[in-house]
Amino acid sequence: MLVRSVGKDQRPWNKGMLIGQKKPLEPKHVWSIWVRLEIARSLRDLVIFNLAIDSKLRACDLVKLRFDDICLGAKVRHRATIVQKKTGRPVQFEITEQSRSSVEAWLPTLRTTGSRYLFPSRLHASPHISIRQYARLVHRWVESIGLALQLRFLKGSESMGNHDSNIVDACCVD
Repeated sequence: MLVRSVGKDQRPWNKGMLIGQKKPLEPKHVWSIWVRLEIARSLRDLVIFNLAIDSKLRACDLVKLRFDDICLGAKVRHRATIVQKKTGRPVQFEITEQSRSSVEAWLPTLRTTGSRYLFPSRLHASPHISIRQYARLVHRWVESIGLALQLRFLKGSESMGNHDSNIVDACCVD
């Protein structure tokens, strides 16, 4: 095994960072973020947040959600099935009433863009928002409720969240 030595003037890149599984957001934090997004009337962010909580999908799968995945015509489905990029297995999840109402409020804006993705990118080179942009959103949400967040760089198929509540693969510190 090759080990890189650290000189006297160099500091290890991960010194002081928590390594391993991170502490998930508590229900009170999730509720706090949801209330702030509701008050701000941030439709897109509210839809992303609600679907992330409902679906527990990895970031790479969440940002690639399409209109047809969760809607049937003009109606939002009660259940959706998505094939995960990492495992290739289908995952079924329930879309709560809260999420359905936020998606229904987001649909008129989405239709004006003509995108088939639920979260279209403003850049023409990309059809949907990037995982990095999603990470920035999560960081902003967590900071808005007064928590510090230590995000790590994410590769394409890695999860933005723990396996219980998909919102943060990060260290939340009060």
